[in-house]
Amino acid sequence: MSTPKENPMSWKYCGDQLKRWREKAGVTREELSRAANYDIESVRSMEAGRRKPSLKLLQVADELCEAKGMLVGAVEFLKPEKFSSYSRGYAEAESEAIALHAYSALLIPGLLQTEEYARETISNSYPPLDDETVVARVMGRMQRQERLRKCPTVFHGFVIHEAALRAAVGSKDLMKRQLNHLLDVGELRNISIQALPLDRAAYAALNGPMILLETPDHEQLAYVEGQNTGILYSEPERVNLLAQRHGMIRTQALSIEETKAFIRRMAEEL
Repeated sequence: MSTPKENPMSWKYCGDQLKRWREKAGVTREELSRAANYDIESVRSMEAGRRKPSLKLLQVADELCEAKGMLVGAVEFLKPEKFSSYSRGYAEAESEAIALHAYSALLIPGLLQTEEYARETISNSYPPLDDETVVARVMGRMQRQERLRKCPTVFHGFVIHEAALRAAVGSKDLMKRQLNHLLDVGELRNISIQALPLDRAAYAALNGPMILLETPDHEQLAYVEGQNTGILYSEPERVNLLAQRHGMIRTQALSIEETKAFIRRMAEEL
């Protein structure tokens, strides 16, 4: 499984500090290797930042070098990020937003995913993520959903393309539970969900997914995500263009009540 690429600078900085403390204390790499029960090449890789410094090595080095917790304290900064590097700006804006509207083309929106749906998509990312990163990402996605039940945040405007509702993620049972989850969260008074059927000629939807946000200061933002990239827009012209497209998509989608019946039929077919 490939090495996660979220924290290369933190690995390098921590490894460099480890080496500096070791040399300052007059501890050789061989001595540290023996004390921590690592081969010397593993220690060399951790000091160079090619491999994440382990808790065990930091604990042993902290004691040998009399660092008084300065090395062990780095552990918190070595944990996997809950969000990909390109989406962190959006995640921060979302956590403070007072209103959110979105259009999803191929996947159920992260805010509406069940934990098992989220785990299935995240654990099958490519290149693969290590288990620790998968756990952190799933936890981050679930924590985002806590806002769904915190009024006065308004989520009136989830439009989900039928392709996303039908895309096979995991087993049929998993998808059935995911569709039923959409019906459940759709009952919350600050959330509206609309489905966009495949047979609707919604050309504005062909440009891809988007998310519109309103900040506590009533600033309008727009987020567009693609293959391993994401852009958070604040320019009024760009945001207005995407808002118009989203408005057009909503008019071509099923009504809220029609959507409930549509999703219920799909769940019953599974």
